[in-house]
Formats: sequence, structure tokens, C-alpha cells
Amino acid sequence: MGKHYSQYLKPGGKLVFAEFHPVVWMFDDSFEKIGYNYFNTGAIVETEQGTYANRDAPITQEYVMWNHSISEVLTNLISNNLEINSFHEFDYSPYNCFRDTIEFEPKKYRIKHLDNKIPMVYSILATKRINRSLHRS
Repeated sequence: MGKHYSQYLKPGGKLVFAEFHPVVWMFDDSFEKIGYNYFNTGAIVETEQGTYANRDAPITQEYVMWNHSISEVLTNLISNNLEINSFHEFDYSPYNCFRDTIEFEPKKYRIKHLDNKIPMVYSILATKRINRSLHRS
């Protein structure tokens, strides 16, 4: 995942990480079929009409993304001296940025035909470990 952001944390510093769940990125745009691998098997290149904020915008853009599994993210954090304090998954998105969504509660969106059947967002709280060997009593 490149240069790790733990270098910007002081020992004992907290990292709060929230991201769309990799399960979301497995689906095609209409959430009708699985189109992509859950695991990071390389770059995904797509062309999209409009933007996430305005699907009708007169813009065509190509984008590149990678799907990082939960195990890949957690292993990366742990291997960079971060201790996982909490991990949560949510069955909704705080943003109305997908097709065919419904707002089932204020500012909580789900894919209409999937209801609460898939995780859409996850969060991690991690703490940078304090290197005890540097502190002497």
C-alpha cells in the first residue's frame, strides 16, 4: 500500500479509518451481479459517465482503482506497528452515491434491492504502539 501513514503518528497516537467496504466494489454499477474480485488481483480500470455527485453531469472519465480486502488492510496496519482497537462494519452508506439507493433513515442509504444484506462501510480505530525498549525505568 505504499508509504505507510503510521509514520505521521506519535507513539500512542490514534488512527481513525473509515472506508467503503470491499464487498461494495465487487458489484457492477447496478448491484445486480458480481463483476470484480474481492481480493486485490490488480488494477480495475473503468469509464464512467457523470460523477459520483451528479450522475447526469456531461463528463466522461476513466478511473483506476484497486480492491483491498479487509485482511490486506488489517495486516498492513498491524505490520506497521499499529494495534487494532476496534473494527466495525455497517450495512449502510452515509452518502447517496450509488444507483438505486433508498434513504431508510436520515443520512443512511442502502441499495434498494439488497436492503441490509451487504456491508457497505467499515471503520477501524488503531493506536501506534509505544516502543518500550526506548523507555527505561
